Amino acid sequence: MTADSLPEPLQGEPAHHLRIVLVGTQHPGNIGSAARALKTMGLGRLVLVAPEKAPNAESMALAAGADDILASAVTCATLAEAVSDCRLVLGCTARSRRVALDELMPREGATRAVSAARAGREVAIVFGRERTGLDNDELQLCHAAIHIPANPDYSSLNLAAAVQVVAYELRLALLAERREEPVGHVDPPATHAQLEGFFEQLGDTLDAVDFHKGRSPDSAMRKLRRLYLRADLDEREVRLLRGILADCQRMAMLAGRR
Repeated sequence: MTADSLPEPLQGEPAHHLRIVLVGTQHPGNIGSAARALKTMGLGRLVLVAPEKAPNAESMALAAGADDILASAVTCATLAEAVSDCRLVLGCTARSRRVALDELMPREGATRAVSAARAGREVAIVFGRERTGLDNDELQLCHAAIHIPANPDYSSLNLAAAVQVVAYELRLALLAERREEPVGHVDPPATHAQLEGFFEQLGDTLDAVDFHKGRSPDSAMRKLRRLYLRADLDEREVRLLRGILADCQRMAMLAGRR
């Protein structure tokens, strides 16, 4: 079967669980071009986070027939809102020393994304602003980074072109897995929002037991985040861990009273 004979967009699982998220897009035309890039690769879910300008006539013109992608695009105020139900969030970014993230090549990132989507998990591929990319707080919400190995002497890659590269790799990964059986979970995987709630409670608990001993908690929390994200927690495991933390907080409170 050739790519041209496949249904558009790709039907059923796991494509339904994949979304492309554009953060703070500055030029409406890039939104339209990104929509076109998605439709050519059989993808259909576009999320806009606080675009500087809403999609307009220029967006429609550059979408070149992908009007349905633009019409169904969801707009959110923050990236946290846009990925709150996601189990895997991959940020497309240049290499950065500011936030330590595992760096994946586009093909590796797409394979990981499709594997998670096939397991029924919501997956977001996040692209930042044209000039400045994703900020530190936004990168903290990502589980890993996708880095496109462009020419180091001229690495300026247009936003829509970057979306096209990743969308193409996603399509290849989807086609490669069409005949494979889905991977199941006994318990549903924990969502992004559930994990963030756990991390917040973990930070509060470490403060309550004076774990940091006056040191900055940032380094320890970054390491703990990476450790628990690698553990691939499901909902029951998160509930268990939060129950342990709640008991630790209760004991710390009783110790303080004594």
